[in-house]
Amino acid sequence: MSALRVGIVGATGAVGETLLRVLEERRLPLAHVAAFGSRERSAAVRYAGDLLDVRATTGEALADRDVVFFAGGESLGEAFVADLAARGIYCIDNNATFRLHDDIPLIVPEINAAALERRHHILPVGNCTAILLALALAPIRDVAGLREVIVSTYQAASGAGRAGLDELDAAQRALALGEPETPALVFPAPLARNVVPQIGTFDADGWSGEERKVAAETRKMLGLPDLHVSATCVRVPVRTAHAESIVVRTERPTDISALRAAFERAPGLRFHAEGIVTPREVEGGDAVHVARLRADGAEGTRFALWCVGDQLRKGAATNAVQLLELLLARGFLG
Repeated sequence: MSALRVGIVGATGAVGETLLRVLEERRLPLAHVAAFGSRERSAAVRYAGDLLDVRATTGEALADRDVVFFAGGESLGEAFVADLAARGIYCIDNNATFRLHDDIPLIVPEINAAALERRHHILPVGNCTAILLALALAPIRDVAGLREVIVSTYQAASGAGRAGLDELDAAQRALALGEPETPALVFPAPLARNVVPQIGTFDADGWSGEERKVAAETRKMLGLPDLHVSATCVRVPVRTAHAESIVVRTERPTDISALRAAFERAPGLRFHAEGIVTPREVEGGDAVHVARLRADGAEGTRFALWCVGDQLRKGAATNAVQLLELLLARGFLG
């Protein structure tokens, strides 16, 4: 197909606006891009130098698209994705609804592109934290296998959408000016000058929804259903890049030089043999950065590392656009 009709549902949100930016940057053969939201708005989003009107999201309005991106809102995905997919429209969905369905692949193209088949018209985009984690773990898996992963995450405000960014910005301004801080509504506690060790609701065993997602989705992305993944997910007052402190236990002994070589040749990764890398440095980029690789003990099966990546881009919008590129490369559109 030489030109595509693409729709973006949730185009005014943080992920939706980033999707538009990534589509423009990557110069895909798009005949028409339409923006959709919960209601109509005039000239509300920018794409390729133009201001696009936002149309109200309805099944009828989406039915003439070849591909529809769902950039936010679980209810929208549940309402439209299955029906559109049944009509042969490819749905690339940033929501969690379909991620763990057994018959639907959860694809990070650098890791498991081979899982995509023509019949897969529902393509979920994984949890942003899990995408970054899986990319950092895949080279280790390939060299020495994986037995156990313990990860502590430091997650940006953008993971809660535009509302999260707005709440953080408002609170930071108020504190800087010595004004009263508005009570936290998006986060469980004030995020400015703080860290909040809860993302999602806690279950009966004390695990948060985000921690459960990270563990389950990482296993699926890596194709390791029995991998033990223990996550502690924390919100921190940074804007768009997540960071992760990772400790792994491998199936087979290896060494730093073998892991370093694997990281250096892995697609989508940038390995830092020396020094550090911080969330603010990587905002706006697509690479996942790995640094501070070190051995934990002499037996050659325990290692620690640091991982950073932009949550809105590789953790969401860029991975979604890469799925469209994969459909095109396989000749599934047309």
